[in-house]
Amino acid sequence: MKSIKALAPATVANVSCGFDIFGFAVESPADEVIVTLTEKPGVIIKEITGDDGRLPLEATRNTSGVAVEAFLKAIGSKLGAEIVLHKKLPLGSGMGSSAASSVAALIAINHLYDNPYTREHLLPFAMEAERIACGSAHADNVAPSLLGGFVLIRSYAPLDVTKIPTPPGLYCTLVHPHMELKTEDSRRVLKSTIPMKDAITQWGNIAGMVVGLMKPDYGLITRSLQDVIAEPIRAVLIPGFDAIKATAIQHGALGSGISGSGPTIFCLSTDLETAEKVGEEIQRQFVNMKLKSDVFVSKINQTGARIVE
Repeated sequence: MKSIKALAPATVANVSCGFDIFGFAVESPADEVIVTLTEKPGVIIKEITGDDGRLPLEATRNTSGVAVEAFLKAIGSKLGAEIVLHKKLPLGSGMGSSAASSVAALIAINHLYDNPYTREHLLPFAMEAERIACGSAHADNVAPSLLGGFVLIRSYAPLDVTKIPTPPGLYCTLVHPHMELKTEDSRRVLKSTIPMKDAITQWGNIAGMVVGLMKPDYGLITRSLQDVIAEPIRAVLIPGFDAIKATAIQHGALGSGISGSGPTIFCLSTDLETAEKVGEEIQRQFVNMKLKSDVFVSKINQTGARIVE
């Protein structure tokens, strides 16, 4: 039977002020998924590497399996699928690890069926997989991983997703300390209500971020990369977070924040040299705290997931 390999990239969700509505894709790391059609109905996860045995092989409990099962059911296929998942994204990192697995699997299975769905139409399948991973069918990781670029989820009911143009010279630095934060735990600490003054501040920052990206206006991006709702609460879960943010600004970054639910920290810069320097300095901060870390630097990935063979 036919087989195909696909890659889906890591993502930065929330992007400070845009809790659950902003996200963008980066160039690396990226999960790799190989999907093979089978005569026997049903989805089987044959192998997972790179997860130290932590991810479930049961298709109904794994985001790649859930996404492919939803796809096959939707098209009424009598065939099945076999999945091999090579995890390149660290688990619980805040870089959209669960999203990358489901998106890569969806791109592959859709390609095997000669692309009956557009990427936008694949989104609901990936969102259902996110529900398995963290209890909420949010799109701020799966949408940018699937579509590429900087994505705004304007509405969830009905789903309304659009891409925001970004400056060609914008670089992202991701620094992932070797510790894990589960998404459900990071969401659990958030408050269920917020003061009106904080809501107004957040709305202004969201609008400012959109305008700053589109003009582009780097000063406006810097002023808008402020989160008064989730970040102040989640910051205590990441060692030395406030000092690290100050370090990023000191060495030329436009701003920084928590990638997704953390503990990875993202920074935006206007050139590669600055982006790399910021990563080095933040990594040095983690070394002082006896924490190893990985650094990834790239432009905004405008293409998202892709078929590789």
